[in-house]
Amino acid sequence: MERIRDKIAASKRKGLWVGGPLPLGYALSDGKLKPVEEEAERVRLIFRRYLEVASINELVRDLKDRQICTKARALRTGRSRGGIPFGRGTLSHLLRNRFFIGEVNYRGEILPGEQPAILDRELFEAVQRKLSAQQGHTTLSRRKSNHLLRDLLYDDAGHVMTATHATKAGVRYRYYVSRPSHGEARTADVGSVSRVPAQEIESTVVQALREHTADEDLVSSNRIHLSGFDRDRLENLVARIQVHRTQLVLSLKPTDRSSNMITLSVPWQKPASKRSRKILLPARAERKQIRPERAERRVRLVAAIARGRRWLEEITASAVKSSEELAKRERCTTRQINLTLSLAFLAPSLVRAAIEGRLPRGVNIERLRDPDPDWDVQFQTLGLDPN
Repeated sequence: MERIRDKIAASKRKGLWVGGPLPLGYALSDGKLKPVEEEAERVRLIFRRYLEVASINELVRDLKDRQICTKARALRTGRSRGGIPFGRGTLSHLLRNRFFIGEVNYRGEILPGEQPAILDRELFEAVQRKLSAQQGHTTLSRRKSNHLLRDLLYDDAGHVMTATHATKAGVRYRYYVSRPSHGEARTADVGSVSRVPAQEIESTVVQALREHTADEDLVSSNRIHLSGFDRDRLENLVARIQVHRTQLVLSLKPTDRSSNMITLSVPWQKPASKRSRKILLPARAERKQIRPERAERRVRLVAAIARGRRWLEEITASAVKSSEELAKRERCTTRQINLTLSLAFLAPSLVRAAIEGRLPRGVNIERLRDPDPDWDVQFQTLGLDPN
């Protein structure tokens, strides 16, 4: 039995395919893996586009615009699986898959596979370098963007407020949340404010400290400067910040002039969790009847406007001669290029409303494409009041 197991293990180490769902670009024929040229070209396009765009998130949107989908698989029940737009996780796995260059990852070891390569190794390695660089940049950015007041905030019941965040439509929103220690979460008294937005409270604290240091003539001190506040400077100056419903109580560490701790009260009120947006209203419509455009559609619209402006700059700078050349480079139709370019001529107030999420539902890419050169006419066409 041991010799049989050794033979099986040896055969697998030689690179035999060990089963599982076939990746995009391959099909099983007569017990052998063979490339599917149409799917293989799709794989090569995905790898090339990743090197051209800014990130995986941008690649997701780009592939969706091109209507490039995942591999469709027929099930025994007659139903099908796949054939849907790529997501971030699916693309991350695909871009790291060494299967496309004729290799197999078996139990953490890279072995030669029986499948033929459908991807150039140089292109694959270039993608790996960019993925690693972006991963390192993301980690570094995450460290740099740490919450400024972490471990300094407490609610008025004495519980520490920990740093957290939520992500919606690709946008990260930072918060501080009150959390009683483990074991007393059910019995502990809850503070009057249990959750505060990070940006608002950080701005309030920094502004109060700037005013205080100016009043106390501490600007010349080496401990803190008015030019900016980072984490180290705050730790040197602030011992504790207690959050009340109507004020923030800052306990400042003793200075060289005084051995006593200074208490600073700052008027403050938690911002409303839901803010009413000043949406551009259609004629003879009330605000309560109008809803803003969905976040994911707004992101898609803003990205398309940015893409159209970038392409227009390339044409005006003679980096690209025509829309036909752009269509060839972007691998899409000339009509799609021209429609995206037209978004660069939208009225600035419409672009600003799109960025701020103030466009009413239904005013999307399809309605904004090919606008009239007259900005006032653009509002009339959409039935919106520019004022």
